[in-house]
Amino acid sequence: MKILGISCYYHDSAACLIDSGTIVAAAQEERFTRKKHDAGFPNNAVRYCLAEGKVGGDELDGVVFYDKPLLKLHRILETFFSVAPKGIRPYLHALPIWLREKIWTHPQIEDSLAKLGVKVPKIYFPEHHESHAASAFFPSPYEEAAVLTMDGVGEWTTTSIAVGEGHDLRILKEMRFPDSLGLLYSAMTYFCGFRVNSGEYKLMGLAPYGEPKYADLIRENLIDIKDDGSFRLNMDYFGYLDDMVMTSKKFNTLFGGPPRPMESPITTREMDLARSIQVVTEEAVLALARHARELTGKKNLCLAGGVALNCVANGVLLREGIFDEIWIQPAAGDAGGALGGPLMVWHKVMGNKRTVNGKDTMGGTYLGPSFTRDETKAFLDAHGYVYSEQTDPAHLASILANEQVVGMFHGRMEFGPRALGNRSIIGDPRSPKMQSVMNLKIKYRESFRPFAPSCLEERISDLFEIDRPSPYMLLVADVCEKHLKRDDQNVRDLDIHEWVNIPRSTIPAITHVDYSARIQSVNAETNPHYHALIKAFEEETGYGIIINTSFNVRGEPIVCTPEDAYRCFMRTEMDYLVLDSFLLKKSEQPDWQDKGKWQEEFKLD
Repeated sequence: MKILGISCYYHDSAACLIDSGTIVAAAQEERFTRKKHDAGFPNNAVRYCLAEGKVGGDELDGVVFYDKPLLKLHRILETFFSVAPKGIRPYLHALPIWLREKIWTHPQIEDSLAKLGVKVPKIYFPEHHESHAASAFFPSPYEEAAVLTMDGVGEWTTTSIAVGEGHDLRILKEMRFPDSLGLLYSAMTYFCGFRVNSGEYKLMGLAPYGEPKYADLIRENLIDIKDDGSFRLNMDYFGYLDDMVMTSKKFNTLFGGPPRPMESPITTREMDLARSIQVVTEEAVLALARHARELTGKKNLCLAGGVALNCVANGVLLREGIFDEIWIQPAAGDAGGALGGPLMVWHKVMGNKRTVNGKDTMGGTYLGPSFTRDETKAFLDAHGYVYSEQTDPAHLASILANEQVVGMFHGRMEFGPRALGNRSIIGDPRSPKMQSVMNLKIKYRESFRPFAPSCLEERISDLFEIDRPSPYMLLVADVCEKHLKRDDQNVRDLDIHEWVNIPRSTIPAITHVDYSARIQSVNAETNPHYHALIKAFEEETGYGIIINTSFNVRGEPIVCTPEDAYRCFMRTEMDYLVLDSFLLKKSEQPDWQDKGKWQEEFKLD
């Protein structure tokens, strides 16, 4: 039985195919269209999933859309009437879009699939947080678990606590709009000069530079967190109910001035605000987790929703020991709803049993397209690109050890926001200059942002203060003391560009200013190719760890095809490119004409 899942029309549209409960394929539409956070109907992702699953036009048994559009429209209308006439601007902005497309989701799905030659069977519409909860529990390695979902807002729900047992999943408690932990964090993201729905990662990365000086102001004025994890936002400080911005003038007054303009210099105010909202967010997550443990009595926890991508909070939650084990859906945001929806229908609606064997069923989240050797070779030959065939991991390890930056394109593309070795840019973590080089010459992004490590799973506790794998780069832990080089100077007196470049450990390129790292552990079974490379690097250098950042530049989605990878390679200062079994050296390639124009677009301080 083959079921197609779809999420779209808001941000990060995606598609997923499951076959008799097994996840066959999943991908975000942005990877195909090259439009960041593409919200349109995922035509390309659907086409890919059906092709990967060898599903003919009349072979689908069900289609699942990840939420209930009419219930979401009800929330928008009720919100407008509750604040009218003040909310007329967002209402007039949203209503035409709803009347033109979103209210017609059912017929649009039918029409879009018909254009792809797909006969449309029954269409299911679970609620948004049901899809999140299903994406967290059903692929998890647990027979039973508490499930916590947290995001901006679905239809009405912003936070839910559920319990999963076997193939059953029941939501026990919900919090409703406008009280939202995700929207609180996004409001501060906006205020600190970053883009909502994409800049939250930047705010999290900025937090260690600051002090929680505003935490009490946030607790006293913005959010009231109860012992059971429930909370209430003071809407006097927010603009998302009745305006086109996230914060109100009262918010500006509370924090000493207007929002930071985008791309303007970052000040200590933004650093301290980032740290303060991170601390308060962690407090709310911990309170919710404690209540979920009390409510469900389960020893395991599953997480999904956009807030579950806050890997710093996840690390704090793990160290608190509220639950014995934690599993986080790697595509925790809205794209993951395309995966959770069909799993909800397969298990709960259709009553099919789960098989649990102690491992998750995400397949390392390598669920996207791959390309054959012949396809890749044909692409290279057609354009006259210079390459050699190279499969020896020791050779590539020696290139990395010489501080060369490598674009890694191999196997199936990852599903979710993290590159996990198959669409990654990699480097030597021992190099003190590598973070600034990769930020400014490769990624064209803010220099304060940290890079994550990929380490051998069997070495994770030798390098970091953590006692379990972190396969999806969703946990932050401290670098082990034996690797640290602590500096007692007053770093807050330094410019942020100087601060970030102070070596803090024997692996400085992945050690953040608070001596932490966002870790990906690499398993030999899940990704043997990537594991073999890191193992070879260990044999070369003594360190079973490399830098891993996503294979893209600022403003672009992660690369999907060999053509995407080559274009990104030539437009940046990468030294080498791996396209499956082929190795390309930058200095040997034909001239690339638009390199200067590309770099001009990403000028940063």
